[in-house]
Amino acid sequence: MKRQIPLIIVLTLGIFFFFQFFIPSQISTNIYQTTLQWTLVISAFAIVLAVGSLFNHHLLKVRRRKPHWWNSIVTLMALVVMALLGIFGRVKGLESLGELYHTLFLYVQAPMDSAMFAILAFYMASAAYRAFRARSQEAALLLISGFIVMLGVIPFGSMIWSKIPDIAEWIMMVPNMAAKRGILFGIGLGMTATSLKIILGIERSWLGGGGK
Repeated sequence: MKRQIPLIIVLTLGIFFFFQFFIPSQISTNIYQTTLQWTLVISAFAIVLAVGSLFNHHLLKVRRRKPHWWNSIVTLMALVVMALLGIFGRVKGLESLGELYHTLFLYVQAPMDSAMFAILAFYMASAAYRAFRARSQEAALLLISGFIVMLGVIPFGSMIWSKIPDIAEWIMMVPNMAAKRGILFGIGLGMTATSLKIILGIERSWLGGGGK
């Protein structure tokens, strides 16, 4: 029953929302809105489970003294401190804790996020450099197009030739958009096929146990 009940719920809701989307009514719309509210509540429980999983993961690293276990201590301390400041900072008489929360967010977490995304940008630039090597005609075309687009979005490009921004915009709006729509169309078909497999009970990996 642990596996049959979730399958029955998914099948019932999948069929209901399918007909509700194409044949809406006042009753089905009200049920849909109520279900959305339930989804928010379930999402809150999912966050609790995620925090619990995070705690278990890092506590296990600390107990077993795995490499860089001190980073886990910092992570747990930051999680607890920010959560407590965010909760008690809204209590009347403890507004100073809320100010401390915003201070830590603006001057500690935000710069760390910026540093992380900066590192990610360098990683993407490295990957782009490896991808743009002109080893074939397609790679050479990708290299030339990428170079023109990069020149078109910076002021230096228009200084070289005034038509470069227009060419870059044409590349983004015509060939790039055509390829993008093809990819999105494929993604849409894949999502539809996966959704049907889940609703009909063909795909069961989300239940755990390797989909058996």
